[in-house]
Amino acid sequence: MSIDAVAPLDREELRKLLADTIDTDVSEVSDDADFVEALGVDSLMALEVVVVVERKYGIKIAETEMRSVRTLESTYELVHNKLRVAS
Repeated sequence: MSIDAVAPLDREELRKLLADTIDTDVSEVSDDADFVEALGVDSLMALEVVVVVERKYGIKIAETEMRSVRTLESTYELVHNKLRVAS
């Protein structure tokens, strides 16, 4: 069963949300582009990304999980798992 079949999480919607939050073009946010190394996200912006994702999806990301919010793919997997547990 694919991730998409489990929870109603739209990867492209998440990509746009992340691009808007870090003020970059959607095309720059590839699945595996590292937010810090490839997109120049600093620690304050990374925290903003976490807050925006938490608000959008109604989840809570623990401080220990914040390290995994580094790429679209890792963020997608984290949000997906949080939504699956919540449902």
